[in-house]
Amino acid sequence: MTTRTHQLSNGFRIVTENMPGLASASIGIWVGAGARHEMADQNGIAHFLEHMAFKGTQRRSALEIAEAIEDVGGYINAYTSREVTAYYARVLQNDVPLALDVLADILLNPVFDPSEIETERGVILQEIGQALDTPDDVIFDWLQEQAYPEQPLGRTILGPSERVSAFGREDLSRFINQHYGPHQIILSAAGAVDHDAIVRLAEELFGDLAPRPQLVADVARFAGGETRQVKALEQAHFALAFESPGYRDPDIYTAQIYASALGGGMSSRLFQEIRESRGLCYTIFAQAGAYADTGMTTIYAGTAADQIADLAHITVDEMKRAASDMSEAEVERARVQMKAGLLMGLESPSNRAERLARLVQIWDRVPPLEETVAMIDAVTVADVQAFAEHIAGAAPMAMALYGPIDHAPSRDALQEHRAA
Repeated sequence: MTTRTHQLSNGFRIVTENMPGLASASIGIWVGAGARHEMADQNGIAHFLEHMAFKGTQRRSALEIAEAIEDVGGYINAYTSREVTAYYARVLQNDVPLALDVLADILLNPVFDPSEIETERGVILQEIGQALDTPDDVIFDWLQEQAYPEQPLGRTILGPSERVSAFGREDLSRFINQHYGPHQIILSAAGAVDHDAIVRLAEELFGDLAPRPQLVADVARFAGGETRQVKALEQAHFALAFESPGYRDPDIYTAQIYASALGGGMSSRLFQEIRESRGLCYTIFAQAGAYADTGMTTIYAGTAADQIADLAHITVDEMKRAASDMSEAEVERARVQMKAGLLMGLESPSNRAERLARLVQIWDRVPPLEETVAMIDAVTVADVQAFAEHIAGAAPMAMALYGPIDHAPSRDALQEHRAA
């Protein structure tokens, strides 16, 4: 498999990887503009714009966009995160030029028809309502807000209903003009792809895109805090967050190994102690996510109202114990899980295209896979224990609780338990 990169004269970047033996390809456009790039009065507009991408261009109606891809058996979709908006398609090899043409069309030529804006506004408001009705989704938005209060990184991706209800054509066009310049865009493709052919097509489609000033997102400041939302639910939902390394920090691998050993699978400490040994929950996990300049190690569980206090205290106990007796076997198991997950994911052209885009966005290059594996293997037990000690002790903590939580300890009480 061969990874190749190219940059057009206007700064537009292209990365491809040919995967021999495949008959299909994944191709997408990754734009470095997500929820954290919005001003306060724009919150939710990156996601709104993603929805509007499929609602018609100067060349194609909404139906024609869908038919162009589905008539050749392909698939097209998009997503918005806090740092990226992605538009992507999966097609057979001969249809790669068509897919790239459609993606370029929805990115460069949207019409933002007022009637379509109103229709999609209703869809997004329904999506917001559905998220609010899904406790194990909305609790992470509240946790994020407590971790990064009054900052773009702490706001929701969907945005508040009152903002979404007010967006118009001018707002959408303004966000594009601010953030959709060639330096912010990466074209990534993997599978049955021809790099030179894609470069030629990209030059035709994106070569005239004018550079724009690059707006830098505010530096994140993890603060920590607590939110408690009482509601008559079947379960009490419990989530903690601690600041951890960003994705440019080599210590990100230490954080990920720690999270895997603590709560990354059925053999992890939290799963074994809280679910298997004590039967206090059905779902419990830990994970380490990362952004450009910060990250979050997160723990989540759902339990019965009368068991929430026990669950919270035992979770802290397990965090403290990990700082003192994390074993080589646990660290090695986490290393193997990370490497296996990475390698298994690379068998999918869609996952590979996304990884390529992400690496170019982070490093402006594609580090060899061996380099990543070496950094995972370099993490020692002492590294993980030191990180665990920081998380269990001095690290600021954010907490979110939702449901029947009258018996849940306060954040201050858990802080005291951490210090005991």
